[in-house]
Amino acid sequence: MPPKLNVHNFPRPPLLEKTPRHLQIKWNNQLIADTKDAYWALETTHPPTYYIPPDSILLPLTRSSHKSFCEWKGAATYWNITNPANDSEEVKNRIWSYEKPTKGFESIKDYLSFYAGPWDCYVDGEKVEPQPGDFYGGWVTSDIEGPIKGGPGTWGW
Repeated sequence: MPPKLNVHNFPRPPLLEKTPRHLQIKWNNQLIADTKDAYWALETTHPPTYYIPPDSILLPLTRSSHKSFCEWKGAATYWNITNPANDSEEVKNRIWSYEKPTKGFESIKDYLSFYAGPWDCYVDGEKVEPQPGDFYGGWVTSDIEGPIKGGPGTWGW
């Protein structure tokens, strides 16, 4: 069992580093992403956010018009994806990337990050829980401990 990672010991500004963890994303039991070549961003009070290389995504994505801005990584581009089991179901703005990340985050240029749903996300075979709330995209695994930002009453942390 991996050692516990307390989110209150993660740095601010966040740390970006390669992770050896095996990441998989399945939608309706169909594998849509698979890699052991990802990055994770570790930031105070947040579970890890994972960034997956684009060649590990097994379904086509379409660019969304939605944008957001991260104070650490810069302007985010969002992506849409069609359910492989139902062509009429398109999920919008649940995947994002940084085309021109800021200094210190250049390594994740064009890498993709997925919210933990509506698909199932796995880290080393363990199904993750989404970070509380619907704003942040961290993945919570059994090795994560400490109060996590995102739920009611945590916005100003």
